[in-house]
Amino acid sequence: MVKGERPIKGGDLLHLTRAASVQFVRPIVVRVIRHLADRPTYDGWVWIEAYELDARGEAVAKREFFAQREGLRWLDAPSVPAARRPARGARDARVPGARERGSRVPR
Repeated sequence: MVKGERPIKGGDLLHLTRAASVQFVRPIVVRVIRHLADRPTYDGWVWIEAYELDARGEAVAKREFFAQREGLRWLDAPSVPAARRPARGARDARVPGARERGSRVPR
């Protein structure tokens, strides 16, 4: 890392475009897991392990990629964390006989 460069650390949100690498012809947003600094690279390039995020900010894929440091664009983290959602495929714990929210009671 060159003196004065921003370090890449876990939790960083990055917007990746073709400026970072030709593989990002379709720009993506990732949340960094870690910078893989122990891997050999060319000058100005970095290896990063990260989660690719969807439009809601949820992880959809785990990726490792090689990118030009100069092309990395940091994004501000959301100021208020999103409410925790149940894991995908988790079943609702419903009480037998309980009404659904918003359902009407027949009179």
